[in-house]
Amino acid sequence: MRLRLPALRPLWSAVHAKEKRMSETSDWKQKYRDALLEAEADEKRWREAERVLRRLIGRLCAAGMGVDRELDDELIALAAANRRNADAVELERLAQSLRSAVVAVDATSPVRQLSEGAPLVTQAAAAVKRWDLSCTALLSLLERLKAEATGHAALPAIIADLAAAATDAELAAIVTRTADLIHERGESLARERLQAAAVLSEVTQRLEEMAKFLTDSNNANRSHFDDTQSLNDTVMSQVRELTDEVTGATDLGALQSVVSARLMRVAQQFSDFRAREAQRIAEYDGRTEHMRERIADLEREALELHSKLDSEKHGARLDPLTGIANRKSFDERFAWEITRRTQGDAASVLLLWDIDNFKLINDSYGHRAGDRVLQSVAACFTSALRASDFVARIGGEEFAVLLGGVKVAEAEKIANQVRTAVEGLRFHFRTTPVRITVSCGITELHQDEAPETVFERADSALYRAKNGGKNLCVAA
Repeated sequence: MRLRLPALRPLWSAVHAKEKRMSETSDWKQKYRDALLEAEADEKRWREAERVLRRLIGRLCAAGMGVDRELDDELIALAAANRRNADAVELERLAQSLRSAVVAVDATSPVRQLSEGAPLVTQAAAAVKRWDLSCTALLSLLERLKAEATGHAALPAIIADLAAAATDAELAAIVTRTADLIHERGESLARERLQAAAVLSEVTQRLEEMAKFLTDSNNANRSHFDDTQSLNDTVMSQVRELTDEVTGATDLGALQSVVSARLMRVAQQFSDFRAREAQRIAEYDGRTEHMRERIADLEREALELHSKLDSEKHGARLDPLTGIANRKSFDERFAWEITRRTQGDAASVLLLWDIDNFKLINDSYGHRAGDRVLQSVAACFTSALRASDFVARIGGEEFAVLLGGVKVAEAEKIANQVRTAVEGLRFHFRTTPVRITVSCGITELHQDEAPETVFERADSALYRAKNGGKNLCVAA
């Protein structure tokens, strides 16, 4: 004899649904882990930039030694603070003191800026060379920061001040401001990394709660199965014993007493089973309701974080000055196009662009004019090309375009149309007309070809366009 108990199929369906939702939620954990790794990589790059800048400070201090005794003391103090990684406040204080010392030396004895015992022309030439090397190195660092800093407002002003700097004190002030900027960015990245770690920890805790819920549910189901099996065994045992007693009974009164006792025991077993089952169901309903609330909270938070993460990633892949894709975004798209060509898909062509005489524009009209030129050229590229074409600023005055579904001959026609559109730009800076032209190197992406090979071929074509008189498009 076997008892028919209520089916557990709805209960198992609910458990399976929770397991599926848990699997989907685990994907968020990987996304936040990727975001954390990306933040750590950004922080590492900024720390490296800070290290380079501190080394530059040390070299500037060494280069300035020997001009004046009081100035040497200031340089020694600044170099010592730099070696022990002093914070921005202390460096700013020492820079102010150094500035005062330099002003005093310049005011009292300009000739003392040259070391005694050496020809003045040789000393002056060496000083100018050191100055040019220092300014070039610092400008290179600032340009690198400008390309990676996602639009920090202070960078263009620092670059402009560097171009106008004429004294060691002004240069030292620019170095200090750059160090402050790098320190600020490093701290920002550290905070972002900690926030991402906190989010990841919270998501992990929620997933652990789900895992515990499923474990408890499984244990409850196992306990229910064991109780059911135990009840079935007990009832069957009572039935067998009752059958044996009925078979051997000779007195009707005794038989009635035995049957009544056995039935009462069976009834008691059922009553105890129902009580345990009711308690188990109540506990399960409580856990289910609690988990439902936790899952709803997690889904809401996950959607908010996903939206924020998408927004931040989108911003991190755009050039802050021009609003088009940056070098990182181009590298990803370029690798994808290479993979697509390897799989035999439609042809793709790389256009590598460079603004002609851009340094002359910067030197003649200033970096603000140069920024406006970059913005105008980027806007011209975007409007002159198809919506499906990919446009990116890959550094300085260089741009890259990926054309899909075209061969070199057609790409060359498109490139010349874009070149003509740029040449037709009416750009003025403070009522002065500024002529803008671009040169382009063109090459097709071939199957089973490394990205470096394609890029070098396009770069070689661009080099020939530059040497050929500029404002040209050359295919390779």
